[in-house]
Amino acid sequence: MSEAYIVDAVRTPIGRKKGTLAAMHPADLGAHAIKALMLRSGVDPAAVDDVIYGCCDTIGGQAGDIARTCWLVAGLPQHVPGVTIDRQCGSAQQAVHFAAQAVMSGTQDLVVAGGVQHLNQIPISAAMFAGQPYGFPDPFSTSPGWVARYPDQEVNQFRAAEMIAEKWNCTREDMEQFALMSHQRAIAAMDAGNFRAEIAPIGAFAEDETPRRDTSLARMATLQPLTPGGRITAAVSSQNADASAALLIASEQALKTHGLQPRARLHHLSVLADDPIWMLTAPIAATRRALTKAGLRVEDIDLFECNEAFAPVVLAWMKELGIPPAKVNVNGGAIALGHPLGATGARIMTSMLHELERRQGRYALQTMCEGGGQANVTIIERL
Repeated sequence: MSEAYIVDAVRTPIGRKKGTLAAMHPADLGAHAIKALMLRSGVDPAAVDDVIYGCCDTIGGQAGDIARTCWLVAGLPQHVPGVTIDRQCGSAQQAVHFAAQAVMSGTQDLVVAGGVQHLNQIPISAAMFAGQPYGFPDPFSTSPGWVARYPDQEVNQFRAAEMIAEKWNCTREDMEQFALMSHQRAIAAMDAGNFRAEIAPIGAFAEDETPRRDTSLARMATLQPLTPGGRITAAVSSQNADASAALLIASEQALKTHGLQPRARLHHLSVLADDPIWMLTAPIAATRRALTKAGLRVEDIDLFECNEAFAPVVLAWMKELGIPPAKVNVNGGAIALGHPLGATGARIMTSMLHELERRQGRYALQTMCEGGGQANVTIIERL
């Protein structure tokens, strides 16, 4: 089977809630990463076979196949198609997988993969409730088949996070320490200039505005839990944010044809699912299976990225797999940097690639929990 390579990867700075990107149209936000990718890679945009972008809650400015819209807004050739996919929080990581699989199959040679999300304009789960005027209170409860299989089960990420915290004995103090570390690592990375090479500034906006320099354990301790008597607070949850990110995925033939230098090889791609009510536990089994299929051990991986949807997701995953915290989310995660849902998978991949190069490591592994109880796993090898 043919190989798939990452030629380049770029992202926008991340905008916070009511922040710098709040008024920017989602298509223009998504187009910014694509334009920067084309400029940095030097590839002829006319040679791109497809654009695959992740995006959740595709209503309003995110509707109408935003992958295609972003490419057109970027001013690029009209003959290049685009497709928008939704694997919930893993949408952009799945976009990379689909791009790589197209290249590995030999049906395409150059694919732009990434994602965009504008949570300031389209709130999380907006599409879940958009059907209410048509008689659908949510996507699940009016389905006889769903109710027969999961009777009286609330489908709720906050409940799932609470269940994980309880099952894996993640205390509120443990989670707050983890959240504080996420902010500290992100701020240290920013101050060291670690993100500069991967960010394409939007005008004067050139640095993530989500990490909180003034956060502390004392401040976190004052927050009320999201549910009465619970452990999960806003401090140990990912932040709403706006961003886009894009990667250029190429075949070996495309490297030769266009004179491109690959930065990494996509060593492993997989996805696995778990109980949709627990929702956020799938990275555990998915990572275990991915390592086995790739013939690698935890010790072989130089960097890990597990999306910080909630602190207990990552804490439970590390406990189950024996993954050392020093290798995980080394430049902070979604608790500090934010979680622009449909873009996060590509944002993480972009940051992970740059950090792997900075450390001169060989392998990096990325995973994340996703709605429906799913998890993608990607292992890249630096070249």
